[in-house]
Amino acid sequence: MTQHDDYDSPWKEILSTYFEQFMTFFFPKTAQDIDWSRGYDSLDKELRQITREAETGERLADKLFRIWKKSGEETWVLAHVEVQAQEKRNFPCRTFVYNYRIHELYERPVVSLAVLADDNPKWRPTSYSRGLWGCTTRFRFLMVKILSYRRRLKFLRESDNPFAVVVLVHLRTMETKKNDQKRFRYKIELTKELYRRGFSRTDIINLYRFTDWIMALPEGLDDMYHKELTKFEEKEKMPYITTAERIGSEKGIKKGIKKGIKKGTLIGKILMAQEMIRQSVYSEKKLEGKTLTELKHIFAEIKGKLKKFGF
Repeated sequence: MTQHDDYDSPWKEILSTYFEQFMTFFFPKTAQDIDWSRGYDSLDKELRQITREAETGERLADKLFRIWKKSGEETWVLAHVEVQAQEKRNFPCRTFVYNYRIHELYERPVVSLAVLADDNPKWRPTSYSRGLWGCTTRFRFLMVKILSYRRRLKFLRESDNPFAVVVLVHLRTMETKKNDQKRFRYKIELTKELYRRGFSRTDIINLYRFTDWIMALPEGLDDMYHKELTKFEEKEKMPYITTAERIGSEKGIKKGIKKGIKKGTLIGKILMAQEMIRQSVYSEKKLEGKTLTELKHIFAEIKGKLKKFGF
């Protein structure tokens, strides 16, 4: 591949958007014991405190949620998505440390879940232990391995759970690391399939973002991909994705009229990029107060992750 595949950020974003579906897909027995009618809360502030205190030096695609069991008990769920391409010896220890820090800092019951999305089929940690002179500590966590789904492609194609698409996209991305043409064909096929599965407009756009983000293509093939997608949407009369991209461009044009085309376009690009990844670090008002040089620096920070969407 001529591009560097970014897995951590898109996994974290899709996990935040579809946490209930994530649990139902990967950990169905646990999901059955959760009272989803009460919703769930994303505890980003608490996770930052945990990672800061733990000093493991890694965050990756970790998310912490507060849920309620059907018995009424409040429970925290710490979900780890490990996407490194090689075995991480310290991963079981990091999982243990985070779990323990939640107990120490917040005194809350917590279950740790691990999704191993790496490409090493032999690496399947489920526990951490240590001991000295008969004094032992043993910690077990729940784990699923993405590579295991290579034998369940029919299931992935037929499931209506968004994470069936996520897993299939992830597998195809790993499979095509050194084959741009094959990735291009898979990406076209997977994107069109989003419409045929009967997903809602919002789901299609969210899953497209994930697909487009991690299945990076060289510029030429990327242009061909978007042209093919535009033709397909026109044929199906469902311009969901191209409309979302056009909105981002229009924001840039409107701002360009007031602040100068170059500066306004950058503002539009940054706003759309943030909208695509569901982040709002910079508000429109804050961006308007930035200089052109500052805007270029801000856009450069997220450009690597959002090279698509017509920017």
